[in-house]
Amino acid sequence: MAPLNESLATTIHVIETKPLVSPKLKPALQENCFNLSQGILRAKHSSPILFDVPQNLTFTPFASHSISTDAPLPTLLRVQANAHKGGFLGFTQESLSDLLTNSLGRFEDREFLSVFRFKMWWSTAWVGKSGSDLQAETQWVMLKVPEIDSYVAIIPIIEGSFRAALNPGENGNVLISVESGSTKVKESSFNAIAYVHICDSPYDLMREAFSALRVHMNTFKLLEEKKLPTIVDKFGWCTWDACYLTVDPATIWTGVKEFEDGGVCPKFVIIDDGWQSISFDGDEAGKDAENLVLGGEQMTARLHSFEECKKFRNYKGGSFLASDASHFDPHKPKMIIYKATERIQAIIEKQKLIREFGEHDLPELDEKIKKFSEELNAMFDGEQVSLGSKDVSGSGMKAFTKDLRTRFKNLDGIYVWHALCGAWNGVRPESLTHLESKVVPFDISPGLDASMTDLAVDRIVEAGIGLVHPSKAHEFYDSMHSYLASVGVTGAKIDVFQTLESVAEEHGGRVELAKSYYDGLTKSMVKNFNGTEIIASMQQCNEFFFLATKQISIGRVGDDFWWQDPHGDPQGVYWLQGLHMIHCSYNSLWMGQMIQPDWDMFQSDHVCAEYHAASRAISGGPIYLSDHLGQASHNFELIKKLAFFDGTVPRCLHYALPTRDSLFKNPLFDKESILKIFNFNKFGGVIGAFNCQGAGWSPKEHRFKGYKECYMSVSGTIHVSDIEWDQNPEAVASQVIYTGDYLVYKNQSEEILFMNLKSDAMEITLEPSSFDLFSFVPVTELGSSGVRFAPLGLVNMFNCVGTVQEMEITGDNSITVEVKGEGSFMAYSSSAPEMCYVGDKKAEFKWEEETGKLSFCVPWVEDSGGISRLSVTF
Repeated sequence: MAPLNESLATTIHVIETKPLVSPKLKPALQENCFNLSQGILRAKHSSPILFDVPQNLTFTPFASHSISTDAPLPTLLRVQANAHKGGFLGFTQESLSDLLTNSLGRFEDREFLSVFRFKMWWSTAWVGKSGSDLQAETQWVMLKVPEIDSYVAIIPIIEGSFRAALNPGENGNVLISVESGSTKVKESSFNAIAYVHICDSPYDLMREAFSALRVHMNTFKLLEEKKLPTIVDKFGWCTWDACYLTVDPATIWTGVKEFEDGGVCPKFVIIDDGWQSISFDGDEAGKDAENLVLGGEQMTARLHSFEECKKFRNYKGGSFLASDASHFDPHKPKMIIYKATERIQAIIEKQKLIREFGEHDLPELDEKIKKFSEELNAMFDGEQVSLGSKDVSGSGMKAFTKDLRTRFKNLDGIYVWHALCGAWNGVRPESLTHLESKVVPFDISPGLDASMTDLAVDRIVEAGIGLVHPSKAHEFYDSMHSYLASVGVTGAKIDVFQTLESVAEEHGGRVELAKSYYDGLTKSMVKNFNGTEIIASMQQCNEFFFLATKQISIGRVGDDFWWQDPHGDPQGVYWLQGLHMIHCSYNSLWMGQMIQPDWDMFQSDHVCAEYHAASRAISGGPIYLSDHLGQASHNFELIKKLAFFDGTVPRCLHYALPTRDSLFKNPLFDKESILKIFNFNKFGGVIGAFNCQGAGWSPKEHRFKGYKECYMSVSGTIHVSDIEWDQNPEAVASQVIYTGDYLVYKNQSEEILFMNLKSDAMEITLEPSSFDLFSFVPVTELGSSGVRFAPLGLVNMFNCVGTVQEMEITGDNSITVEVKGEGSFMAYSSSAPEMCYVGDKKAEFKWEEETGKLSFCVPWVEDSGGISRLSVTF
């Protein structure tokens, strides 16, 4: 360990011989940037941040708090250096309560960016200029303070057994609501229930603030401390939108085979909801619920066994190895889904008539429902195909995963779905008796009163949660995950995280219950899934991030991919896609501090598939689809712009973030703003520009809806300075001479141009639901020859610069570039090369004197994992 700076060494106690012992941080005293006096919270002695701060509110500098933490030394030093930039807000009230609300003061005429929960599980961005503009259940707010070139974050956190969120008040007031989730857990006084931090960069602001909270709370870890799951730079397929609850071995086998036949075999599959052994209250013990199709049908069911359901148990080892599941009709899942949709629409129509007119005698509708039900059951009966009689190679999920890997050599990861509490409604107490579970009422927090109506919440409220006793949480997860690991499953996508907040009455409140569950999950994850192979979903609440992320390193940053509007707006097929971009982009600002953002799956044959694909290509996370079965359901031309032949992807080094000029804008329905996001590659950067206009949150209706008048073309600018280069030092290629100029490649037009920090910005116009990508590569000068060179990589890939693995100047007149993949390599070269080689073979190249474009073809080289060594000599 390098010696510490003397002044820092006096304030931090480090035990080098026992790294597991938590060092104690005592920050050096330095005048704090905030001051609370006479009812005003000021920043840097001048700028008022909050007016009319109530007398019962306190501010305590970060440096005043006694801290014991297991944070790594670099994090401790960073936090110590910035301790004067932040502090905690607290308050005291006269009466004890399990739910307290207090004003923090007010602000008006100050631009803010915030994130709020629009459903129990999901959050999104919101902008405004007053505390009254905030939405309920705000997770954090960032204030723009231009008069001192700064930004201020206010982050509600956890103190003791209470969790906090921000809410709008009258006359510009910001309210903080603090709750335990149990009427038996009450408090009246808090010292550190919200954190405030100031910085001159909005990106550094988030990193510094959450680093400070990591040290202070010591209940979570930053992304930089954790290993990423193996799927993060892979291409995959998820079964959910492909077949919903009808998933079975034949569906999965056929789906993977179709991708292989198309030239891109997935490296991982996610077997989503539909594989578990679930049943409904009152069903025969040990018998699975059958013939479920659509999401919602299963949401009052409970888990009765950790083993797979009958559809998977019936699989006989070797059954598909000889036949390649040739008996299976790939169009059948979609036919079943359509028939189930017809049935559910008839049921909804009947319920509407009963609700609106009190009409109960509806024989025509009853007959239609009966007819659809019989037709649906007949489809399932036709699905009963013999999977072999001799159990010579085992059976069930273990035999199936073994055969799947035997047949598809490229396949590595096999994930399965489960809910945090087992199934959507937990477990059946009478079946899994050793877990001491019982059905608990689902009591929704008052903080969610202004959230969007949600079918999942309604169904869970209807049946309650079969909750495993928190003392058995570790046994619960270990029993489930050890079984899964033993049958060849490598990881899990875990959904429905936020259910715990509504079932905590008898267990010390939501924070304490969550701690027990997340501790058990973390231990099981380390033991059974390599400590990394968990995707978190339906988890976008601050207590998940503050309590569950000691080990979890990847999670969803948007809500589900909706291929159409479930509420019937035909334009939703377009505007829901822009909405998804907004969720993912702005949530990454805070979630990315703790987890690798996952932008979710999409379908390659969707009308906006290219729009989605471009965002996933530069998101920095895994790329996976949920295509229906049938070759017509896959757009392989598009897929090959995202993934290599071997199922890996040219992943960016960081996670995508909105550009600075997008932060305080409303790219959904202000009729003028483009969403711009940026990311880094090893040898450059990339900006994605997306027209997301046409929809947004309605504060009055508490839902997202289309704004047709906003579905229009919008214009904006692109500049090299839109990329915050200092956010990722890895992006700078230290082995080459940087000239200050960047080569810019416009994906849609395939144009190249040059730009530097002094250049004028490019003006762009995007049609509704359209995009463009702009790749930036520093121009390199080859020694005394004066040749200027910049590699764009394989331009047939969306993230073309991400295909560049290495670059080395090998003399005054030559350069070597390593790229991964196959296709059209393009670079800028100020002079025509004498020779170009791919490996040891001369390449036929094309050079355009007018533009400097140099291009030639690169094949896939299997022996080197797809990497080709390119040499250019002048």
